[in-house]
Amino acid sequence: MKLILLGPPGAGKGTQAKMLVERFAIPQIATGDILRGAVQAGTSLGLQAKGFMDAGALVPDEVVIGIVRERLQEGDCQGGFILDGFPRTVAQADALQATLAGLGRQLDRVVSLTVDAEALVQRLTGRRTCRGCGRGYHVTFDPPRSGESCDACGGELYQRDDDQEATIRRRLSVYAAQTEPLIAYYRQAGLLAELDGMQSIPVVQEQILSALQAG
Repeated sequence: MKLILLGPPGAGKGTQAKMLVERFAIPQIATGDILRGAVQAGTSLGLQAKGFMDAGALVPDEVVIGIVRERLQEGDCQGGFILDGFPRTVAQADALQATLAGLGRQLDRVVSLTVDAEALVQRLTGRRTCRGCGRGYHVTFDPPRSGESCDACGGELYQRDDDQEATIRRRLSVYAAQTEPLIAYYRQAGLLAELDGMQSIPVVQEQILSALQAG
């Protein structure tokens, strides 16, 4: 199973990907993770990426594509993979298609999770993280029992900078401008399944599984 998960920040891609990893025994490939992995491993492309990341600049497409290509050739990807957070643009989608063709492979399905923008803002602004152990909470959906501190270690809970409303709205705006065109791209390719990400986690998972079987 070779799958792409699309959706704005907070749509639940990571949660759904982890469930699919367990079901199909294939890796979840998140761009940020493999970039950090390449940097840590000191590969040629990783060192190139590090230079841009250290400067606070976006890593160029050609470097990201190269790192993705290397990752897709690793042994655990031979039975399939789940791409999470990549591609982000039509240019990256074109490069991915060419990369897969060069490896003699092709995508099976692209799943897009649709969630109302205001619901996303509520989901993300409500997140809190423990400074002590890193455990996550949500002020509405998963609050700590004490209300103010971590249930596990008693540590202070805080709101990360990227969970603040202004930052979230900017991220959603970037997604709309750069990534939503991918929906039309993959619809035209006959690969797209658009699902309602507002439903419960188990219902969304069942819809994804049904879409994969239909594909």
